[in-house]
Amino acid sequence: MSIKPINRVIGKAVPILGDDIDTDRIIPARYLKCVTFDGIGEFAFYDERFDSEGKPKKHPLNDNRFKDASIIIAGNNFGCGSSREHAPQSIKRAGFNAIIAESFAEIFYGNSTTLGLVCVTLPKTEIEELAKTVDANPNIQIEIDIEREVIRAGEKVYNCGIKPSTKKSFLDGEYDSLGVLLKNMDKVKEVEKNLPYSFA
Repeated sequence: MSIKPINRVIGKAVPILGDDIDTDRIIPARYLKCVTFDGIGEFAFYDERFDSEGKPKKHPLNDNRFKDASIIIAGNNFGCGSSREHAPQSIKRAGFNAIIAESFAEIFYGNSTTLGLVCVTLPKTEIEELAKTVDANPNIQIEIDIEREVIRAGEKVYNCGIKPSTKKSFLDGEYDSLGVLLKNMDKVKEVEKNLPYSFA
């Protein structure tokens, strides 16, 4: 099993601003009963997007201008709250490939990057500026260049933050720990031969 390196993410963006957007807002608890994550993407931000009768609320994800977005622009402490893996799974399966935020909750960050969901940071003033640019021109292509640690939006270039270990894992195609294990199955079997027990 090979894992494709991620050097850059390019796409349209949607601003979902505000601080402390927690995992319950990202995926309400009643959707955590699934055995697999198939179909969970349609419930991302569900209670933020729909009222109790299922009618759409005013929310950026219900705005047709952002319907093809694949990058989220968010505020501080994005993904805080419970450590549910369903939150990044729902975002990824809703079609998003990256999140640009002021900061991330630690567990959410780890759960996201393991899925290949790129998480990078910008200061608050630059988040606000980028969000205004996207709001004024929803069709603008945003490029996150992981190797150079920059975000390009038209002529504007921002220096973004990414943990060195995360950056390396994306560039080397080693962000999926299960994939890395399967890729090195020959080595696993060699180790097993010298153990007093079997993995089987």
